[in-house]
Amino acid sequence: MELTVVELFAGVGGFRVGLNHIQDIDANGRAIENGDWRFVWANQFEPAKKVQHAFDCYTTRFGSENHSNEDIHLVEKSTIPNHSLLVGGFPCQDYSVARSLANEQGIEGKKGVLFWDIKDILVAKKPPFVLLENVDRLLKSPASRRGRDFAVMLKTFDELGYGVQWRVLNAGEYGMPQKRKRVFIFAYLKSTKYANAVSSDELTTCLFNIAFPLQEIGALAKTDLNAYEDILAVSNCFSEGKFFDSGIMNNGRVVHADVLAKGEPIYSLGEILQNAAQLYNEDMNVYIVANDRLDKWKYLKGSKRIERRTRSGHVYIYSEGKMAFPENLDAPARTMLTSEGTQNRSSHIIFDERINRYRILRPVECEMIQMFPPNWTDTMPAKTRYFVMGNALVTGIVSRLEPLLKRIILNED
Repeated sequence: MELTVVELFAGVGGFRVGLNHIQDIDANGRAIENGDWRFVWANQFEPAKKVQHAFDCYTTRFGSENHSNEDIHLVEKSTIPNHSLLVGGFPCQDYSVARSLANEQGIEGKKGVLFWDIKDILVAKKPPFVLLENVDRLLKSPASRRGRDFAVMLKTFDELGYGVQWRVLNAGEYGMPQKRKRVFIFAYLKSTKYANAVSSDELTTCLFNIAFPLQEIGALAKTDLNAYEDILAVSNCFSEGKFFDSGIMNNGRVVHADVLAKGEPIYSLGEILQNAAQLYNEDMNVYIVANDRLDKWKYLKGSKRIERRTRSGHVYIYSEGKMAFPENLDAPARTMLTSEGTQNRSSHIIFDERINRYRILRPVECEMIQMFPPNWTDTMPAKTRYFVMGNALVTGIVSRLEPLLKRIILNED
């Protein structure tokens, strides 16, 4: 079996950077790929954007061949090339389903939810392996019906003939420079050799738990999705609660548990700043926080208890805990959001001893925190560079999974 990949919701190419261990760009601006994975098709489309900055960055680094800038919902799925691995990071939304009005027996997902486009590709192309990334709250959403959304996804995979593994990974616990918690999902056709080799009730056999060792596995919970007739029944009736940090589904039977990471040496924000300073000099005045704005920053980062009133007149207390001001340079960076670079509670503000001033992070530092090659996104305005890095994944997670994925897929021959 060939190492062929389709990358959905590709952004600026995080999965490709990780799988092919990309660390640098050549003199022509092209990525220097050090792996064996051949990306046969990629799709990136940002709705309501006149300029497609992420797609432009992707094609600058990888060329334009076989790369799509069309709304994935409009893509005819049968035209996508065959591939052995489908990858993508997709939004966390409401995954409720309903009967199709056009076909009483059919089931359709909530409009605008990109997971259903993944499902359509699985139906049309039947890739043997799938690797997805999402925010960790997917395992317990929505708030009104804990676990329902992930149960709908699992039931969908099961009905399409796939087994599933997942793990919530905090990159900062495994020697990477950001405390970013995300759930990674690995699905595989039940007909593969790999599916037959995986224990259905031993979480230690999970791909993610091999690549990212555990210190402890909590009490096992079991969820039998065979108790639900179909996806619609899961959507309407599931009420068994959230799914835990790591799990395996085999033929609709799910085993899952909370797990404790076996921590590794810290890669600190201070190291990122030092490495960036040695490699990339630029005018720091752009990033300095003026003294007259420091009080606002301190307020944003401070603890609060504020009385608020709803439109109906109900009075409640809104509270926030205290955040570090400035950032702790001896720890990994906090999770970057799309608001990075703005004066926002979630943005990083550091005290730079080299210039003896407070400042925000530089775009190149944000790239290094996400483990992209430095200046990967210099094809776009600075504001957009912050935004796309807030949307990206820690590529080091994928790089660490890569040897195992390669072995699994090549073993299918």
